[in-house]
Amino acid sequence: MPLCNTTRVRAMPLAFSFIVVSIFLSAFGHASGRPPALPLANVYHPGVNLEEYWVSEKLDGVRAFWDGETLWSRGGYRYSAPAWFTRQFPAQPLDGELWSGRGRFAELSGVVRKVQPVDQEWRQVRFYVFDLPEPDRPFEQRYRRLQQLVTAADSRYLVLVEQRVVASHDELMARLEQTVAAGGEGLMLKRRKSWYQAGRSDDLLKVKKHQDAEATVVAHLPGKGKYEGLLGALEVELESGRRFRLGTGFTDEERHNPPAIGARVTFRYRGLTATGLPRFASFLRIRNDEPESIE
Repeated sequence: MPLCNTTRVRAMPLAFSFIVVSIFLSAFGHASGRPPALPLANVYHPGVNLEEYWVSEKLDGVRAFWDGETLWSRGGYRYSAPAWFTRQFPAQPLDGELWSGRGRFAELSGVVRKVQPVDQEWRQVRFYVFDLPEPDRPFEQRYRRLQQLVTAADSRYLVLVEQRVVASHDELMARLEQTVAAGGEGLMLKRRKSWYQAGRSDDLLKVKKHQDAEATVVAHLPGKGKYEGLLGALEVELESGRRFRLGTGFTDEERHNPPAIGARVTFRYRGLTATGLPRFASFLRIRNDEPESIE
């Protein structure tokens, strides 16, 4: 954003500025506790014109939306981050991920979901920002503005996700292998000229060795044989409303204490069946990244 635009905003009468900010926040849905309207990813497939995209690492963290004052979850709940954590964040919305390192999702979700934050735990967390919720700028312009904001904030807890060019599918796959070998989850592709808009589209693509998705637990199905008396499978429901069974991927502890009805779970799969359901689906984990209670 040019400096002259910032100057004009600061020069607005206070009442008018408040109205403008209120309208903006309301447009993204979270001002009254509704989920923020966030861009979501589709799955990468060969044939995509990679010249149109930038690539970054896919962080296996917790999606978070900063509205200029508060961090919100993807479901529209407030994260109880310590005041010192966000003190130097810019007073405008940012879209990103709370992250504390590769392979630490379970630990991270336990930290950020607490109603009473523990300072020592939050000092291991960073807010990695990857987009600026401004609907009138293409991503490449939003990203340059993000660079300026993160630099100006000078906060050890605010980090810019690095974007790079990728020349070919082979180069993308080689980078994916390197990332996974180092403990990463995968890659993300962001279309350079895309607008900031809610919902799933090919403007944002996830690149992983295994496909994964989320579903809601609707029933516990009893086990048989060696699993008699334990969980045999979960019946889960996709966003589309279709249901199927998850019967593999569970530890013994998870079969004794399965995810609760209504819980969101992540599962891996390999393509789709002829009827459009996940093929060879296997339970991965509970997607427990929402705060423990609503304020």
